[in-house]
Amino acid sequence: MKTIIYYFTGTGNSLAAAKKIAAALGDCELVSIAMLSDTQGPIVPESDRVGIVCPVYFSGLPLMVEEFSGRLDLSRTRYTFGVVTFGGSGSAPTLRQLDELLKNHGHGLDAGFPVKMPGNYIFLYGSPAGKKQVDLLALADSQIREMIPAIERCEHRDLPRSIFGRLLHAVAYPWFVSHAHTEDRKFSVTDACTSCGTCVQVCPARNIELVQGRPVWQHRCEVCCACIQLCPAQAIQAGSKTPNRQRYRNPEVSIADLKTQRGE
Repeated sequence: MKTIIYYFTGTGNSLAAAKKIAAALGDCELVSIAMLSDTQGPIVPESDRVGIVCPVYFSGLPLMVEEFSGRLDLSRTRYTFGVVTFGGSGSAPTLRQLDELLKNHGHGLDAGFPVKMPGNYIFLYGSPAGKKQVDLLALADSQIREMIPAIERCEHRDLPRSIFGRLLHAVAYPWFVSHAHTEDRKFSVTDACTSCGTCVQVCPARNIELVQGRPVWQHRCEVCCACIQLCPAQAIQAGSKTPNRQRYRNPEVSIADLKTQRGE
């Protein structure tokens, strides 16, 4: 059975998960959601099985994934699954949000799977390193392995529920929606900048331009943190605390992989 997996990623967690699922299923096409963000109209996958893999942001979907999900026409699809990677909490309401959006086109999620991975929200914390990072990635691998047989069998599963998660989504997600695009106002760049352009190339929202060799943000941010996390010189900061916070990229995903997310 052919499978299409649509993915969105910032620092590689969701792409790493999508690649592993695709490799296990076989006959699977990976499609970047960021690559489709400039298109208009319905998206109709020519596939019996469709997966959506993305991170959790403030107990909900990234804005780009929310918009994409509202355009996805699954009328020709037999089985749909969602996978959300998360560093903190909020996987249950995120899967349910995705399910509701897809139901608008008549076919919600047949199954949804959370995958715990290292967080990257450097505005609040440094990403885990060392043994803690290794252990989290090993846990993620085991969770991915466990979901594969269910996806292969097109098994229907009830989506997870969480009263706390639902309340958190009701409070945190509206704030995120109203602030996300302008969160880039918190970014600044130091004299360590080498004008390499990595930040421009890894941004899935095409939100950064180099002006006289330095990044300038255009206020359509997705808060994926790719620019600050992946800057080779660590020249991008977001306040006085980030210089000392651990950066993160999923070790199984390269910078080149992340640059191709935009299809350029």
